[in-house]
Amino acid sequence: MFREKIKVLDCTIRDGGLINDHNFTDHLVREVYRAVSEAGVDYMEIGYKNSRKLFPGGKYGKWKFCEDEDIKRAIDGISSKTKLSVMVDVGRVDINDVKPKKDSPVDMVRVASYVKDIDKAIYLINQFDGKGYETTVNIMAISRALDNEITEAFEQLEKECAAQAIYLVDSFGSLYQESTEFLVKKAKSIIKTKEIGIHTHNNQQLAFGNTIEAIIHGANFVDGTVYGLGRAAGNCPLELLIGFLKNPKYDIRPILDLISKEFIPLREKMEWGYIIPYAITGMLDEHPKAAMELRSGHKKENYREFYEGVKGKGLD
Repeated sequence: MFREKIKVLDCTIRDGGLINDHNFTDHLVREVYRAVSEAGVDYMEIGYKNSRKLFPGGKYGKWKFCEDEDIKRAIDGISSKTKLSVMVDVGRVDINDVKPKKDSPVDMVRVASYVKDIDKAIYLINQFDGKGYETTVNIMAISRALDNEITEAFEQLEKECAAQAIYLVDSFGSLYQESTEFLVKKAKSIIKTKEIGIHTHNNQQLAFGNTIEAIIHGANFVDGTVYGLGRAAGNCPLELLIGFLKNPKYDIRPILDLISKEFIPLREKMEWGYIIPYAITGMLDEHPKAAMELRSGHKKENYREFYEGVKGKGLD
């Protein structure tokens, strides 16, 4: 009923931070860590490790930078086997800001990169590997990449990269099951020494379905977020993923408690999930930033005008 090799990573705070500029309270971060730990989740991604020099001013919260001392305070006193992850974007991290693993509470560094920057991602991965971290490469907006570009990236990652897993990222929530199957099979046909991972967005209500599809075809690293919290339409809901896996090491009950106590009230303050403008950007394979801007304005329910504007822009 279950595959022991599958690893679940919760990225609630990291992906959810793209909604509120990473200004989550220490209380919420701590409660998420406590719940996913009690649930047996393998990894929790607590935020980004961006360089403060590139993001001056006070707009962003601490989870955009993930200083080691802030992380230690958030998890202090909670007994856990759940490993901690941070994400870095190519071009937004100073490798010198990252201490060796032996001096940090972080276990894994995930490098997010577009296909065109795979060489830069490999350089960063190998640097972090040298510092003692587990690592992954997350290929963003893979739905926009050309087939030959994906092939070349997979070949380069297999030959030159120290990462434990290569993630396929449906950044715009535009993939369908057929495309997910194709990409996972393609990755596994080329990448033989690393695991394949999947990170999905829910623009078309396919995040959970596409995650299942990826698992069926051999993806063993899977992302989810509590109550689907994440940028725009959000991500594969962690509670659905745990329910699907049927692995006795995972316990859904702490996640259900967390949703009741923290995420139902949070939903009154933040908007995420399946909403028509996000569905439109998913259908048209467009970044959801235009939809996010629409939702913050006075014409947020003008769906037809938005659709025609995005579609017209895509045709130019």
